[in-house]
Amino acid sequence: MPLTLPNLLTLARIAAIPPAIALFFVPADWADWALLAVFVAAAITDWLDGYLARLRAEESAFGRFLDPIADKLLVSALLFMLAATARLPDLAVVPAVVILMRELLISGLREFLAGLSLALPVSRLAKYKTAVQMIAIALLIIGPHGTAMLPLDRIGGGALWLAGLLTVLSGWDYLVTGFRHLGQVEKSGATRPRQ
Repeated sequence: MPLTLPNLLTLARIAAIPPAIALFFVPADWADWALLAVFVAAAITDWLDGYLARLRAEESAFGRFLDPIADKLLVSALLFMLAATARLPDLAVVPAVVILMRELLISGLREFLAGLSLALPVSRLAKYKTAVQMIAIALLIIGPHGTAMLPLDRIGGGALWLAGLLTVLSGWDYLVTGFRHLGQVEKSGATRPRQ
């Protein structure tokens, strides 16, 4: 594992998960704001590690492997904790489940295609989905501090529904691309036997 700055930032994103989870159990207003700070810092590293890797010509196989895993771990952990602490308004658990299911599905598809030496690059729509998802989670973290004039929990819930819609659209796009790759592999007869 090359210990470059981009890879260290990716590892820091994973390292932020335990303290973020712990802050959910602190019954004080300051803990919500501390949790928001931890989450925002972790979310920024999602953009920063890739940017620095390209800028410094430090892209690596390890970074390409770990970066999406770090994102999925962070988002999954926070969505679980938001649900567990009843911070998801009304039926907002539905888009949360959709997001988690899509992440598992696309991860499995990527893994399968990687075994066939095929790549499934990140789409622009998936990047928008990630941005909306991060904004929604940030708003839901501080949802209890909203007011009647600024209901942060409702706004965050709406943003999560939008992220869920983008999740479905980007997931469909990935599936179409993945099945196209699979069709080409089937035609060439290059499939491998099941283990």
